[in-house]
Amino acid sequence: MASNPNPGNFGNRPHGEVENIARKGGQSSHSGGFASMDEDKQRNIASMGGQASSGSFQPGEERAREAGHKGGMSSGGSFEPGDNRAREAGRKGGSRTGGDMPEE
Repeated sequence: MASNPNPGNFGNRPHGEVENIARKGGQSSHSGGFASMDEDKQRNIASMGGQASSGSFQPGEERAREAGHKGGMSSGGSFEPGDNRAREAGRKGGSRTGGDMPEE
């Protein structure tokens, strides 16, 4: 075994340990995340409705509107242009953002 103590380098680990890691197929490479939290903590975060997210847009920011518009234009959605259902869905979604868009 090499004398480099870097455990991230598989060449510096015992052969058996490397085999065990390989056998897991990367499934144990990440132990954190939402799914591994206890249920109370998950429920608390979920109840915030995305407010705990460190999103990159400020409420009402024009860039956010443009990004949403571009996303909607390129989606493979099932609404036809001018469909009132699409307008209603967009209005409902927009009311959840805290933005300052005027009502129609």
